[in-house]
Amino acid sequence: MALIMIVDDSPTEVHVLKTALERHGFETVSAADGSECISLAREMRPDLILMDVVMPGVNGYQATRTLTRDPLTKTIPIVMITTKDQETDRIWGLRQGAVDYLVKPVSEAVLVAKASEVLERAQGQSA
Repeated sequence: MALIMIVDDSPTEVHVLKTALERHGFETVSAADGSECISLAREMRPDLILMDVVMPGVNGYQATRTLTRDPLTKTIPIVMITTKDQETDRIWGLRQGAVDYLVKPVSEAVLVAKASEVLERAQGQSA
């Protein structure tokens, strides 16, 4: 089963996303900020990363840019999930290397559908 990393500094948000994903058979791991995400991603190589933007220290844009430029982690798809809902925020997130951008709150149906779609696309590219 696919391993999805949830990166968010809100324990409540992590719990909501984790519960929804695990209910649909995904395995999850979480990181509280961009720095922890980078080191865990290098170690665990998750199949997908769900990345918040606004976090202390290394923010989601910085972490995404770092991961997508690192040979160890550049093939891991990243979907930004954030309250930043401006078109310029979305464009900037995609320019940093994210494959998609969702605005919170995200319904369970949309979350699971997006995770499944991105994972399927990634598997097709690696096949």
